[in-house]
Amino acid sequence: MFVLSSPSGAGKSTLARSLLASDDNLSMSVSATTRPAREGEVDGVDYHFISQDEFGLMLNRDAFLEHAKVFDNYYGSPSERVEPILDSGGDVLFDIDWQGAQQLTETGGSDLVKVFILPPSKQELETRLKKRASDTAEVVAGRMAKANDEISHFAEYDYIIVNRDLDEAKAQVRAILDAERLKRSRQTGLSDFVKQIQEGL
Repeated sequence: MFVLSSPSGAGKSTLARSLLASDDNLSMSVSATTRPAREGEVDGVDYHFISQDEFGLMLNRDAFLEHAKVFDNYYGSPSERVEPILDSGGDVLFDIDWQGAQQLTETGGSDLVKVFILPPSKQELETRLKKRASDTAEVVAGRMAKANDEISHFAEYDYIIVNRDLDEAKAQVRAILDAERLKRSRQTGLSDFVKQIQEGL
C-alpha cells in the first residue's frame, strides 16, 4: 500500500496519475465520497460518488480500510476493491489525507509506505489552488486555512517530497516506489532464487 498525502494543491493527485500511467503493477484505490463530482470527474474512475446514507451504511458494515471527514464531506477507501489486488501480489496507490494515513498505519504495518508532498511555499500553494479554477474563492480560503494543520503531520510519513518542480517530484516518487519494491522483505521467493544461484542452477 503506497500512500500519497499533501495539503490541497500541493500536487499529490498529479503525481498519483503520473505513477499509475507508468506502472502496470500499480492500481489506484478509488475512494468513495459524499461530495458532488467536479466538472470532468467520472464516477468509478475519480471517485465513487455516493450519498451520505450509503456512506453511513458502509461504515456500519466496516467496509472501509480508512475513512475521514474533509471539508464537510466524507471519504473512504472500500476494502473490497483493495484486498484482492494485494492478495494477488499487486501494489495499491492511495491518494488520501493524514487522517486516512493514520488509520492505515494501524492496520497496514510493514505493507504500508507513506509519502507526504509539501509545496515550496504557502504562497505557491495558494497560486496553484487558484489556477485549478475548480473551487470558489471561499473554498480556496478554507483549504488554505486548513493547510497548516495538514502540513503539521509531515513527521508521520516515511518520505517527504518538496514539489518545487513537477518533473523532479515525479522522478522522486518513482524512485521511492522502486526502492521499496527492492527491499528484501518484499521480494517473494528470493530465498529459493538465491539457493538456485548457489547450487549453480
